[in-house]
Amino acid sequence: MDNNRYWGGFDYLLAKLPDLLLALLVLLVGWIIAKAIEKALLKGLRKTSLDDRVFPDKANRKYSSEKIISKIIYYLLLVFVFILFFNILDLDIIAAPLVGMFSSIMAAVPSILKAALILLFAWLIAIGLSLLIRKSGRTLKVHEKLSKWNLTDNKEQPANVIDNAAKIVFYLTLLVFLPAVLGALNLNGIAGPFTGMLESILAFLPKLLAAALILFVGWFVAKIVRDIVTNFLQAIGSEKLTARLGLNRLFEGTSLASVIGTVVFVLILIPTVIAALERLDIEGISGPAIAMLNDVLTMLPNIAVAIFFVLISVWLGKWVRKFVSSLLERIGLNSYFSGMGLNKSAAAGNGLSFSQLIGYIAEVIIVLLFVVQALNILGLDFLVTLATGVIAYLPHVIAALVILGVGLWLGSLVKKLLSTILQGPHYKFLANVAQAAIIAISIFMALDQLGLAASIVNAAFVLTLGALALAFGLSFGLGGKDFAAKYLQKLDRKIEETTINKDADTKAVMKEAMPEMKPGNAPGSTDKPINPTNSDPSMNPANDPLNPRNNRMDENNGPLK
Repeated sequence: MDNNRYWGGFDYLLAKLPDLLLALLVLLVGWIIAKAIEKALLKGLRKTSLDDRVFPDKANRKYSSEKIISKIIYYLLLVFVFILFFNILDLDIIAAPLVGMFSSIMAAVPSILKAALILLFAWLIAIGLSLLIRKSGRTLKVHEKLSKWNLTDNKEQPANVIDNAAKIVFYLTLLVFLPAVLGALNLNGIAGPFTGMLESILAFLPKLLAAALILFVGWFVAKIVRDIVTNFLQAIGSEKLTARLGLNRLFEGTSLASVIGTVVFVLILIPTVIAALERLDIEGISGPAIAMLNDVLTMLPNIAVAIFFVLISVWLGKWVRKFVSSLLERIGLNSYFSGMGLNKSAAAGNGLSFSQLIGYIAEVIIVLLFVVQALNILGLDFLVTLATGVIAYLPHVIAALVILGVGLWLGSLVKKLLSTILQGPHYKFLANVAQAAIIAISIFMALDQLGLAASIVNAAFVLTLGALALAFGLSFGLGGKDFAAKYLQKLDRKIEETTINKDADTKAVMKEAMPEMKPGNAPGSTDKPINPTNSDPSMNPANDPLNPRNNRMDENNGPLK
């Protein structure tokens, strides 16, 4: 029985052998035909340069559109061949799903062909419009006009602008036909929302074009007006006016005409931008932007007045600086401080003189006053309060500097006087103590003027004096009477040894410390120095009977002359 089964199965295989050979032959021939069709289709599509035309910017891609289309046709033919193969072998369990899939694909072929025709039509229109834009741009010489109007940075950019415009039109045209393509493919779930979005975009395009046109025209007009204003101001001599007012440094790198031209440009451009935003009709964006631009436009008069105040302050400050410096130099302030030894660098030409320093301080004060007024006009209350506080504090700073300067000068003067009057081995110690005491008092007075923790400064001054007194009392009271008596005797002996030189030339010291204000001694002054001895012989110190030098006796020759 087993032999019968065996021989029966073998007979079945022999009976199916022709079908198997036929199926294999169909598969082989079908594969060859599919491959040949694929290659022929790929070659034909490449001759049409479809990929280069549809995707001009995607050169040398791994998968081109021609290759993708030919592969799709190839696999569809293979599916059909396998359906025939499995049907010949009576393998319906495998062939049935393939038949269903192939039937669905073939049923969608009309829709695919319809979508392809629509897409082809859209592509032809897009190609035509892009070529029209390129040709029109070259015919109208748009690139030359763009270069002439200085709307581009280099010579190649105008041609790129035309090409970019053609590409934008190309893809916009394809985008317009895309809902029709999706509808032909019965993809309503995607086509519906996409159609709504496209309708919104198409409805917005006229507004966008109108806004762009308004902005372009306004910018063009503003540019022309700016050039006219700039050239007109340069022609009437605005640069000479700037030089006369001494504002060359303020406009370094530019010019007054250019600044005014730019201001006019902005004044024209702001209403243009407002009109363009209103045409867009986007309340969420245009509303706040228009409100901001309106605020800027409202503030422009105040800004102009504030700028005018600042310019006036700069000019007036420079004039006051020159006037104050010249006045103080002519009355001999520089020579006075040079005689005190406090203006050596300025006398050598290496720094500012005192008259120039005071002139600069006057200039800064005037500029600050005008700047405060300008900030007040702009309504910047915080900055006004801050600047007002700085200006209110300036007198205290100036007073502190004056007190400190007077203290230093007075300490130096007292030291010189004591060094001249006192005699003995310890006169330098007393002179240095006097100078240090005067400087310390002037420092405390300057700190009090500045208001830097007045209570702390006063307490420190009182505590310093109290500590010195307490230390002196404790050291002599508790340290022992013998030591105190010895030290007091020693101090008394130093004081007795230190005598006053009645013949000391104190007037010479005072004259050295407080020289006369002679305009001719000022560095750079053109005035001739005044010599009082030429006009009145009694003013000569050699003829003054009260001068101690005229009353001193020489041991051999009598009175000193």
